[in-house]
Amino acid sequence: MVEGQRNRISVIGTGYLGATHAACMADLGFEVLGLDVDQTKIDSLSAGRIPFYEPGLEEVLGRNLANGRLRFTTDYDEVTEFADTHFLCVGTPQRADSNAADLSYVEAAVESLAPRLTRPAVVIGKSTVPVGTAARVAAQFHAIAPAGEAVELGWSPEFLREGFGVEDTLRPNRIVIGTDSERVETVMREISTAQIEQGIPFLVTDLQTAELVKVSANAFLATKISFINAMAEVSEAAGADVMQLAKALSYDDRIGGKFLGPGLGFGGGCLPKDIRAFMARADELGVEPALSFLREVDAINQRRRARTIDIARALIGGGFAGRTIAVLGAAFKPNSDDIRDSPALDVASTIASLGATVTVYDPEALEKAQQAHPELNYAHSMLEAVRDAEVVLMLTEWTEFRDADPEEVAKVVAKRNIVDGRNALDATEWRAHGWTYRALGRP
Repeated sequence: MVEGQRNRISVIGTGYLGATHAACMADLGFEVLGLDVDQTKIDSLSAGRIPFYEPGLEEVLGRNLANGRLRFTTDYDEVTEFADTHFLCVGTPQRADSNAADLSYVEAAVESLAPRLTRPAVVIGKSTVPVGTAARVAAQFHAIAPAGEAVELGWSPEFLREGFGVEDTLRPNRIVIGTDSERVETVMREISTAQIEQGIPFLVTDLQTAELVKVSANAFLATKISFINAMAEVSEAAGADVMQLAKALSYDDRIGGKFLGPGLGFGGGCLPKDIRAFMARADELGVEPALSFLREVDAINQRRRARTIDIARALIGGGFAGRTIAVLGAAFKPNSDDIRDSPALDVASTIASLGATVTVYDPEALEKAQQAHPELNYAHSMLEAVRDAEVVLMLTEWTEFRDADPEEVAKVVAKRNIVDGRNALDATEWRAHGWTYRALGRP
């Protein structure tokens, strides 16, 4: 970092990744200026309000706004005057016309930042991008920035889990920086001093390897989830119990038990779009067959949604028209209000399209769900949602649902039918209270 600005960093983009990174860097003692082109988002963050649900983040944000280490702006001139180390944290969603990643936000950030870099600077990308993007971005900075090659680039992928974003930023399980610049490595080590002193691994790679780390990790995770869900398909056909199978597999040190939970499958803003973008990039590189297995990973994941609907349909005699259905869960996972590619909402919307009256309840994601799916009904409590339901589908494993009293729920439903889309409930207990309990991959 340039002398006099060693403790200052900027964060470009204040979505989930950027807002979390900015607040946590301030908590580590840095002076941080976050930038976004969305004035409404900046106003919200400046007032101490997080425009999404992430446990613990609002407290970190408020603490560092109050102590003056963190503030937000829409002004790129202010950013480049303030700091000489800049983190790119903009989104890379799936393109509307293909499986490839939409890099328009990355390109817009580079085009806005680069012409204002008149002093030597370090830019560190954290966005998930297709391999080869960083080298192209580095060339853009060298060509556009007045400081030219004195603007040096690194890429440090993020590994945040929604619901654990603060913990994963402050205490990550590894830090990866891709760069060919000693200066970038030095800056990143300075920024990561607290984590390195805790013994957290610090890995230095080339740009391309760093870009591959995140998408490779997500591809592996998606494959593991879809593998156990494929075993759930086989278990149902064979009359086996996939939960017992998963438990037996988990004792194998080569496999382990994490993310070996069979159920409705994955969703959210990362895994689905990242594996699709990974396949698209492999095709561009001429190695499409190397990742062809990810097509089946994606297909297995989608089939779990259809199978959940089939189980619910069977419980009410073969048709949804005119029936009353309750769906518990709207977020793609608990401890989040993220509904992007939510399996729960996909199932709910599909059942509604087949003629059922579907009422949804989620502890945190109702507002976003209502905006995205106005065709559904919404309740503000679990018992309100399940009232008069002929089938209850538990599709997001919030603690509130896992700990629900089967007898209390039974008092308000029309029929005691439940589909456990996450294999998270105690089947024995629910059946003991007279419920017809069904789950994916279990007899």
